[in-house]
Amino acid sequence: MRAVQVTGYGDLDKLEIVEKPIPEPKSNEVLIEIKACAINNTEIWMREGAYGTGTKSGWRPEGVQFPRVPGSDITGRVVKIGSEVDESKLGEDVVLFPFTSSGKAGEEHISDDMSFIGSEYDGGYAEYVVWPADLCYEMPLTDYIDSAVFSVSGMTAWHMVEQIQAKPGETVMVTGANGGVGSLNIQIASKVFGANVIAIVGDLALADKMKELGATHVLSYKSDNLSEEILAVNGGPIDSVLDVVGDALFSTSLQVLKKGGKFCTSGSAGGQKTELDFRTMYLKHITLYGSVLGTREDFKKMLNAISEGKIKPVIDRTFPLEQAREAQSYFKNSGKLGKIVLLP
Repeated sequence: MRAVQVTGYGDLDKLEIVEKPIPEPKSNEVLIEIKACAINNTEIWMREGAYGTGTKSGWRPEGVQFPRVPGSDITGRVVKIGSEVDESKLGEDVVLFPFTSSGKAGEEHISDDMSFIGSEYDGGYAEYVVWPADLCYEMPLTDYIDSAVFSVSGMTAWHMVEQIQAKPGETVMVTGANGGVGSLNIQIASKVFGANVIAIVGDLALADKMKELGATHVLSYKSDNLSEEILAVNGGPIDSVLDVVGDALFSTSLQVLKKGGKFCTSGSAGGQKTELDFRTMYLKHITLYGSVLGTREDFKKMLNAISEGKIKPVIDRTFPLEQAREAQSYFKNSGKLGKIVLLP
């Protein structure tokens, strides 16, 4: 099969197109013919070594074992099953829950042995992949590409909104609102949990698109008076922030949060380190949440909401598998709207 593998930590030249054997499913696994694989920050940061230091970077302490086929947002068709798998699984169109874990229900994502597809296992930048049968779910939509854009970013977004316990009538600010996680944060917070959403983007030409997703107000982080604008459109401080930017908007977020407000982050595209005046946090009784991925229950709730039409796919463009380097490069451009998808 054709595959794209990462040969080590580094730049785009560490992505190589190779021919390798089609994997064989173990007794509890299935072989999936991959139809679509959406791109996430996680496989770029895995390649760049951003999850650790020196030669040890990855979801696990030992670091990634190279070469590794990246990619975690996978849809496809089951074409072969292991000896312990029910025959009804054969031929099923599936979306993959993206990690294994021995953690108990509700804590799978924080278990020490959590291992991620595309990092600890070969992933979706390929024509085939093997995966445990019980982690393969029925696709929520009939289209492979549409169904491929939710797994990691959607579960992350869903868990973030669960963390802050968003309620109808509350105001939630979403940073990086035009990205994969941000565009889903808008939809989940507004259309599933009933909150009002202030979407923060760079280009206000995206305002109409943001409002279609469920945003009440759309503001630009390029404004010289962003804090004042947020307070003005909301008529006062906001309830919560869902953040994927990090340092660039951290100070602004704490300024506009109400007393008792909540700040939840799952990314740091705008800077991985920041300054915090602890007095702001404790005098305003602010709660900080770190959040990434989610639980199997989060995943199932998300798939149900997608199948019910409450959450819709937002896709910027697709690339053929052979253009994985170009796709990852394009992914890092600002101003895109939604997900980038590789097609084997």
